[in-house]
Amino acid sequence: MTSLDAAGPVLDARGRVLDRVVVRGLRAVGRHGVLAFERATGQPFGLDVALHLDTREAAAADDLGATVDYGALGERLVTLLTGEPVQLVETLADRAARTCLAASERVVAVDVVVHKPRAPLTVPFEDVELVVRRTRDDLP
Repeated sequence: MTSLDAAGPVLDARGRVLDRVVVRGLRAVGRHGVLAFERATGQPFGLDVALHLDTREAAAADDLGATVDYGALGERLVTLLTGEPVQLVETLADRAARTCLAASERVVAVDVVVHKPRAPLTVPFEDVELVVRRTRDDLP
């Protein structure tokens, strides 16, 4: 099981499990963090996202307009990673989730994993991950 699977499935109004479009391994250097050196030098960040939506119409019509354009979304997410610094990975994850929900009204929910493999820990570690799920109900 991966971090994206931990929260379980998202169901539609009829109780059917929604499909998922998953983008794993987006990477970019960002200047996010609480500590001054994190903002000054930057460090690698990663994102994995799983978009929950019904892709039946897109499949039947073979129509990109009936699903989500993950290529365009990937570019927006990398721009988020390299853009305006934030202190917390929690803020970064929330902004990534909002970006995913804005990508298409068809996206019902999104799971986001933020990776911070060079977090300033003083003990050996592989990665720091934050996993969040956001839905349309979380939007203003």
